[in-house]
Amino acid sequence: MLIPKIETKSYKEIKKYQEHRLQEVLVYLENNSGFYSELFKENKIDINKIRTLEDFRFIPVTTKDDLQARNQDFICVSKDKIIDYITTSGTLGDPITFVMTEKDLERLAYNECISFACADGSKNDIYQLMTTIDRRFMAGLAYFLGARKLGAGIVRVGNGMPELQWDTINRIFPTAFITVPSFLLKLIEWAEDNGIDYQSTSVKKAICIGEPLRNADFTLTTLGEKIKDKWDIHLYSTYASTEMGTAFTECSEGKGGHHHPELIIVEFLDDSNNPVPEGEAGEVTITTLGIEGMPLLRFKTGDICYHYNEPCKCGRNTKRLGPVIGRKKQMIKYKGTTIYPSALYDILDNIDEVENYIVEVYTNQIGTDEILIKIGCKTIPEDFEKKIKDRFRAKLRVAPQIKFEPIENIKKIKFSEDKRKSINFIDKR
Repeated sequence: MLIPKIETKSYKEIKKYQEHRLQEVLVYLENNSGFYSELFKENKIDINKIRTLEDFRFIPVTTKDDLQARNQDFICVSKDKIIDYITTSGTLGDPITFVMTEKDLERLAYNECISFACADGSKNDIYQLMTTIDRRFMAGLAYFLGARKLGAGIVRVGNGMPELQWDTINRIFPTAFITVPSFLLKLIEWAEDNGIDYQSTSVKKAICIGEPLRNADFTLTTLGEKIKDKWDIHLYSTYASTEMGTAFTECSEGKGGHHHPELIIVEFLDDSNNPVPEGEAGEVTITTLGIEGMPLLRFKTGDICYHYNEPCKCGRNTKRLGPVIGRKKQMIKYKGTTIYPSALYDILDNIDEVENYIVEVYTNQIGTDEILIKIGCKTIPEDFEKKIKDRFRAKLRVAPQIKFEPIENIKKIKFSEDKRKSINFIDKR
């Protein structure tokens, strides 16, 4: 198992290492970034006085609004050094363009290589890639480059197409999937409908992306339990984003995604941009290390997580990221109760009759949040709406509006052709 030496060092050694790397980042940004050189001047920041991670408090945070408003000002290299152009998915707004140099692509490959290794990967694995590698998507490219650096095999199948996925499994004999976890249920359903013995395949594990797989206490979500009940493969949860160009991936202990301190500095901040202690949820805030094209400094991702500092049994001493509780912009204040969409998903995923769904949030006539859940079912049992609302009241103390719609109608919204990811949440506020 490949564990970089820095990840086995003590907390003090890791901190000292990151503070040394921080000096490099600050000098690079002052000399090459239109946005950050201006930020330093406007706030009278002398980068030579930023010596420790505690000194971060003197530097204002960067937000998604900054990236959208001044996208080009974040680019630090000339066009002749740019190898690849990428955009974010635009889940919470307009997509943001990112550029990558040759060095950045090497860093991306290294990140995914050690992330695969963290999830017990080796050169003996064959990964079946069930995400797109085109459409300006970073993740698919990262997985391909990472598997190549690891020396493992990879089959680029893309998303959807259960029949082609099963043809690939039977033809290539992959050992691992890279997939959105909910698609595994579709894969199982197709296998059962077509008489395929999926329990006897070569597949032993799945690297799961894009959807919550664990609760805050690291137990599996309803979605995770449903997969494991059907198919006992090892599920590894991951967390990453285009902006950070880095992944936090679980090891076999399943106790959170491991931080790679050679690639990224991570903070967990409250609404006033102060660090939160372990045991308190904070917004994941990152500073990238070793990026040439578009490095970021104290970038607030919008994702709310817990973090854990104690060493892991796997031998790594780095911070671990708990499951994403929710996105700050997606927080719903409903009848006095704070709710994140993931809490709604977990309840809906545990109701067998629910085939698919969309959660819509809008502002009502009195200016407060309202929730409408559109649900698709093959059949609607008697008093089914009451049953669903009772589930919500039991878990969350409140019940949203429910509307039943044809399964196909919801499917068209969830899998829109102009989106790279399936959609469960629509915010109309």
